[in-house]
Amino acid sequence: MRVSLRWLQDYIDLPTSDPDELAAVLVSLGHEVEGYERLAPTFSGVVVGRVETVSAHPDADRIRLCQVDSGEGPVEVVCGAWNFEAGAIVPVARPGATLGTLEITQRAIRGVVSNGMICSSAELGLGSDHEGILVLDESFPIGADLADHLELPDVVFDVSITPNRPDAMSMTGLARDLSAYFRVPIRMPDVSDPGGIGTTDLSVTIDDARCLRFTARHVAGTKVGPSPLWMQQRLSKAGVRAISNVVDISNYVMLELGQPTHAFDLDRVRGASIVVRGPLPGERLTTLDGVERTLDASHLVVADQEVASSLAGTMGGQESEVGEDTTNVLVEVAAWDPATVMKMSRSLDLHSEASSRFERGVDPNLPPAANHRMCSLLVKLAGGRVEGDLIDVYPTPVAPWDVQLSVADVVRTLGEGVDRQEIIDLLTRLRFEVSGGDPMIVTVPTFRPDVRRGVDLVEEIARLRGYDSFPDTLPAGGGGGLSISQRRTRRLRQVLLGAGLSEAQSFSFHGADALARLGLPADDIRRSSIRVRNPLREEESLLRTTLLPGLLGAARYNVSHGNLDVALFEIGRVFYDEASPEIGQVPHQPMHVGFLWVGSAKAGVSEEAAPVDVFTATAVVRTIAEHLRLGWLEFVPVPYPPLHPVRAAAVQLDGVVIGHVGELHPRVARAWDLPGRVAMGELDLAPLVADPGLWQFAEPSVYPPSDFDLAFEVDEAVPAAALLAAVAKGSGPLLESIDLFDEFRGGRLEKGRKSLALRIRTRSSTGTLTSEDVAAVRADAIRAAEKLGATLRGA
Repeated sequence: MRVSLRWLQDYIDLPTSDPDELAAVLVSLGHEVEGYERLAPTFSGVVVGRVETVSAHPDADRIRLCQVDSGEGPVEVVCGAWNFEAGAIVPVARPGATLGTLEITQRAIRGVVSNGMICSSAELGLGSDHEGILVLDESFPIGADLADHLELPDVVFDVSITPNRPDAMSMTGLARDLSAYFRVPIRMPDVSDPGGIGTTDLSVTIDDARCLRFTARHVAGTKVGPSPLWMQQRLSKAGVRAISNVVDISNYVMLELGQPTHAFDLDRVRGASIVVRGPLPGERLTTLDGVERTLDASHLVVADQEVASSLAGTMGGQESEVGEDTTNVLVEVAAWDPATVMKMSRSLDLHSEASSRFERGVDPNLPPAANHRMCSLLVKLAGGRVEGDLIDVYPTPVAPWDVQLSVADVVRTLGEGVDRQEIIDLLTRLRFEVSGGDPMIVTVPTFRPDVRRGVDLVEEIARLRGYDSFPDTLPAGGGGGLSISQRRTRRLRQVLLGAGLSEAQSFSFHGADALARLGLPADDIRRSSIRVRNPLREEESLLRTTLLPGLLGAARYNVSHGNLDVALFEIGRVFYDEASPEIGQVPHQPMHVGFLWVGSAKAGVSEEAAPVDVFTATAVVRTIAEHLRLGWLEFVPVPYPPLHPVRAAAVQLDGVVIGHVGELHPRVARAWDLPGRVAMGELDLAPLVADPGLWQFAEPSVYPPSDFDLAFEVDEAVPAAALLAAVAKGSGPLLESIDLFDEFRGGRLEKGRKSLALRIRTRSSTGTLTSEDVAAVRADAIRAAEKLGATLRGA
């Protein structure tokens, strides 16, 4: 919102005009100032004059001789414009004045000396009209400096209003906040009823409860033409283009009071009847921007007896647009359901100054005052007369509401130093009414829909008192620190960083194309994406169901910029189009950890880098398991798109699948322009960071270990991990470690069979193991392997 300082000073006498100081005050009040612009006139020495006489030039047909009085008696000025006659009030550049870089002097034009120049709006830098001179109204005093009456110089602030403050999207709304801050009175514009003549046949019916209030009034005898220069200039500073006096008044009242208004050509409203309703099946409406729009049941329209005339709270229609020949104006000022306006403007991709205010929530008790203000200005500036009384249809009146607030609530949130009397003073300055003891009863005005709870009032106290005025204190009671899952998540990050990966953070959105390039089957749960209703672009139209597209996109960016060795991980949330098992009413959105490795990796400090492969991926997961002290980890080879069909595995933790690792399918790697093999993995975060229970201290054994080897013949389809798991579980408490050190095929082994050799280490914490102890462990290990179908070789 663009805010003119000179306009703002209509409503409040500010104790300072320093733009930096005012910007700081607005920011402290919660209104971010993006910047400000100093405006200065591009001319000097231009005064207001009156054309006394106009006569023909003796030697030219296209120019005229004018006697112009600018406060020092009539002088002759030659002018080539024909859009004025004697009696016109005009801007006059006397000799010595400057228009930009042009200096005005006395000079002869076709034998006649011109004592200055009558100026157009383009020559003054106030518009683009070169055809005629700028004709002023009678309010400009003769001889006055024109710049003073154009409110120049000026400062225009670019203020960003937060969505919860619809009341601040107006000049009077900001003036109200500044009035509270500086403790100075505010001068509100005259919003009294201008009174009406006779009666009116106009009728209003609300057939849809999404219209909260509708006021209407008939102004007859209007003359559509340019609005006064002062109004055009104020609108221009606010970023609004001047169109005509009727339209400009409507925009002016919106900017002044924060209440959008709309003007209809009453002669084009069939039956002088207004009906607020939902669209008829298949109904269309051509809006003021010239676009024909197809309406649906979620929309809301203002209609006459036959057709829709405008989109409620969003934009008017061409059907009843005010034009040059309009004489009867219907002034509409209404209040609408914010959610309806927001959804309608988004579904139609139609955003306006009106919709931006209504979707935030305009005060439903403001329409009568805004209607009176607009009608008064139409009488004053467009020559109209008000017919009949104000029509005000208000089905469910909204009254101010009460909120309880205790001093203890304020102190607990803001700290010591705020007493009851100061709380009352601060809230009263912000137009809240305070009564009662403790807790206080605070009555909230209807222009503050954002204040509903005690904590909202605490925020009001803090922003007006100043956030910097409160001392720095620690919250009482002390906290419990990080939870176990938070500590383990931090540990997981340290492990992955220590393994040589860098943390990435990608968007939570991707497009359908990303899922297609992953080659996921139609029934894959990752295809069940939640679509964003209003995506910024199609590539970000779906909530992610996997971290992989984001990691692949980051890797492709690095590779395309010459970084061929890329190792990334991300911890983030994914979203499935199914109910959450914990809550049920929101989508399931678990946390995942994913990693991706492209190019080469080192196994150790002194070793040469080698291309990554499936074992790089499993090594990352084993490193996680070791440092987080997870339970029994297994890799079970299974096909898993988008991974390589025989270089992929499910990761099982204590028999439960928690994710998948492997090499990316070459087709998928090519789709992201990634060279060579790509190692990756994606795991559920919850089981990795879950509370492992109480740790049991085990004193290191001082006794020597006893090692032995066993070689088993198994079916080729049996994974080595399965054999390791079976032997580990069946070998008893003396088992310290078990490792696979050899795999063999061929020789005397039958086709479809393989040999797996294990090295088993045993140790006791109470004494040196005997041969009998070791033999017992050996027998248990063999029996466990035989249950898996393994045969001890050499037995």
